[in-house]
Amino acid sequence: MQTFPLALIVTSLPFLISMGFTPGPNNILVASSGVNFGFRATIPHMLGITFGFPLMLLIVGLGLARMFIALPPLHTVLKYICIAYMLYLAWRIARASAMDEARRTLKPLSFAQGAAMQWVNGKGWVVALSLVTTYTVVNRTLPLQIAALSVMCLFITMASVCCWTYFGSLLRKFLQTEIRRRWFNYSMATLLVVSIIPVIWE
Repeated sequence: MQTFPLALIVTSLPFLISMGFTPGPNNILVASSGVNFGFRATIPHMLGITFGFPLMLLIVGLGLARMFIALPPLHTVLKYICIAYMLYLAWRIARASAMDEARRTLKPLSFAQGAAMQWVNGKGWVVALSLVTTYTVVNRTLPLQIAALSVMCLFITMASVCCWTYFGSLLRKFLQTEIRRRWFNYSMATLLVVSIIPVIWE
């Protein structure tokens, strides 16, 4: 009987921490939400990301990746949905600082929106596919390996979105003026658009 490769945890942890805490669509969005709506109001969005990404990783690892190999057009369709949705979110971020009325009408993303966004998150797909193809060993423990990676992702994702949201909430005091908040949100919207470029050129 083959045993579970504990080396999986040691080898994949640096990659997970690096990918989890570096700027990406999820972290940019929660930081922006922390600035505009505060930490508490962003919690549903944070929880959606925290549970949504590990779930996506689990599903991808257990077979969805094979569908993309068998049906390449499905991946292409998802790619363009990803680009369109990210551009929409960038527009939302930029518009959040455009005027007081916009701030009153726009709301932070919900749990369901945060979770669903993982399926159109280019960086999330790169991380999920990299984990499954690079750090797992094809044997009878493969489902257990994928489950372990998913649990690790849950805790690392929770830590990263909490840090980025808290960072955003701390900036609220500095960004009290309209002009500062406006330029911050324009900058975050630009970073989100820049994060889409690897998806376009892959």
